[in-house]
Amino acid sequence: MELSKARQLREQRFKLVKDAREAFDAVNPPTKEARAKFDQAMIDADAMLEDITRLEKVDAVLAEGRSLAPPNAAVQHPGISDEDRQAKLTKAFRSYLRAGFATERTDNIPVMTAEERQTLREFRDGMTTGGGNVLQGTGGGYFVPVGFVNKIEAALKYYGPMLLGGIGNPTILETATGQPLPFPTDNDTTVTGELVGESQTVDTASVVSLGAIIFGAFKYSTRMVKVSIELLQDSAFDIESFLVDKFAIRMGRILNTHFTTGAGGGNLPTGIVPASTLGVTFTGSNTNDGLGLAAGESIGSDDLINLEHAVDILYRRGAKYMMHDTTLRALKTLKDRYGRPLWLPSLSANAPDTINGYGYLVNNDMDQIPSQASSPVVTKKTMLFGALDKYMIRRVKGLSILRLDERFAELGQVAFIGYARYDGNLLDAGTHPVVYGRNAY
Repeated sequence: MELSKARQLREQRFKLVKDAREAFDAVNPPTKEARAKFDQAMIDADAMLEDITRLEKVDAVLAEGRSLAPPNAAVQHPGISDEDRQAKLTKAFRSYLRAGFATERTDNIPVMTAEERQTLREFRDGMTTGGGNVLQGTGGGYFVPVGFVNKIEAALKYYGPMLLGGIGNPTILETATGQPLPFPTDNDTTVTGELVGESQTVDTASVVSLGAIIFGAFKYSTRMVKVSIELLQDSAFDIESFLVDKFAIRMGRILNTHFTTGAGGGNLPTGIVPASTLGVTFTGSNTNDGLGLAAGESIGSDDLINLEHAVDILYRRGAKYMMHDTTLRALKTLKDRYGRPLWLPSLSANAPDTINGYGYLVNNDMDQIPSQASSPVVTKKTMLFGALDKYMIRRVKGLSILRLDERFAELGQVAFIGYARYDGNLLDAGTHPVVYGRNAY
């Protein structure tokens, strides 16, 4: 049976890393040339992993899109298949992006047909009763078809790990409205069962105390994306893919930053780093990374063990690390006390690369290890560990796009703005599911 392209790439990547590791270990102490070759091999391995990830996500993204058809669309539009209905709506939405709702234009852009305008109105009205895909938003903007939203969400996953979703990653909760959402929490860790004698009453003193974390809905915009009329006139110009790319880049950058380091307090989402709890201060104990770094500049294998055990055993099931890419670089050459590498590349599609037996996410919005001593001492939260899925991102369903026809008319441009609402916080009831390790140097 012929291996899939993704499987072939995984085997090639595994061999590349294995050979690079053996070549690096063969030189003791490592020379500058050996380090440079190892670093280049890791860059190539990371590039291959990106290709592997893309290939393996294609089917999942397509399946997700097929599963999101409106539940009662067949009732509203009998005789029209889900595929035909979605194609009809998408065509009308693309015409709206190109021409707006104008009935007469002088810039050689074909206007929307009466049928297309009616299609948008029908689905807009249908969504107000829970059956369609489009709803008129504030300021003349329109919530967009499911297919367009799916493309945006898929593209967002490439701009930061906080929006990846999936098992062991931050949880994304989608809600239909942006009303304040209380999410209940409880801490029952100090309460045990009891032995009850015959005809005796149970102890009522230990009652579970429920709390709640309130999720709001901060409004984010993509800022204005301007398109020349000449491009809109060009029928070969894919306006939909262009906007997906621009919206995802801009929205992905700010959302990943805020969900990582946001200060909370009612003005920003509470990021996973500020919401986490101190686990250990790294000492570089048993560094053995071949980089010759000072204790405060590095992380030792003993530090990783201490960070792991700073998290309750129940939260270590499926736990992951999170770190900056430069921190990962330092860990890729790290060995334990017995000379075994702690970073291992994966060979199976269902088994990701691991550090000390746990998966990890690379997040470049996190602190880097200090590169030199400073006075006063600089403290950096360089690694997270724990149940990252306890960080919840609240996403209000619906992306609204506003088309600005007159704003830049004298420049021959049309502007688009995308709006979406999000919030995020760590579900910590006092049991500290995620901890951070810090470098002080």
